[in-house]
Amino acid sequence: MKKYAIIVAGGVGTRMESATPKQFLLLHDKPVLYYTIRTFLEAYDDLKIILVLPEDYTDMGREIIDAYFDYNRIQITAGGETRFHSVKNGLRLLDEDGIVFVHDGVRCLLTTELIHRCYEKALENGSAIPVVPVKDSVRLLSGESNEAIERNRVVLVQTPQTFHSRILLPAFEIDYKERFTDEASVVESFGLKIELVGGEENNIKITRPIDLVAAESLLSMAQSLHND
Repeated sequence: MKKYAIIVAGGVGTRMESATPKQFLLLHDKPVLYYTIRTFLEAYDDLKIILVLPEDYTDMGREIIDAYFDYNRIQITAGGETRFHSVKNGLRLLDEDGIVFVHDGVRCLLTTELIHRCYEKALENGSAIPVVPVKDSVRLLSGESNEAIERNRVVLVQTPQTFHSRILLPAFEIDYKERFTDEASVVESFGLKIELVGGEENNIKITRPIDLVAAESLLSMAQSLHND
């Protein structure tokens, strides 16, 4: 089965308080995007990467590929106004049916095991959305009131959100809605059920300076365990 990874890195990262978009910030002397790309390339030898970048930063993306990878398995395209439009731009580059991973470029600590788990689930059920349990107490806000929710009924959603292309392509032909915060919400609006799969605690999304510090620590720990 053909495999595609649409790595979405189309944002400019205003919450990071940096002039450089967060996907290009250095993590152990390499760009954040380097680790994301490397993990997907290592997961499957026949996987093709579609890298979606801000239009003004496509040259920086090419510099990363020139420095660390090659273009045999990587294509670059410009992002759109929203995540929905960025993913839609990436989907235009699919050349045949297959399993499609859609991943946040700044979730750079995912493992090949998670990618394999999502692939197998999507191959069997058509979709695979990685989630992790909530550890904190949770309350639902409704106007001026609020109520406690059993946290075992709540999960945090991660990426790569993984689908068969025959599900994802037609789903992204519907009109954009503001409630489309991820691919799962688009597919559900199209009338299809999604399947959940176990995510990873370390699969954090780098959005603020403290997240970069946490990622540096987690990466150091992972490298230390690998060297041992």
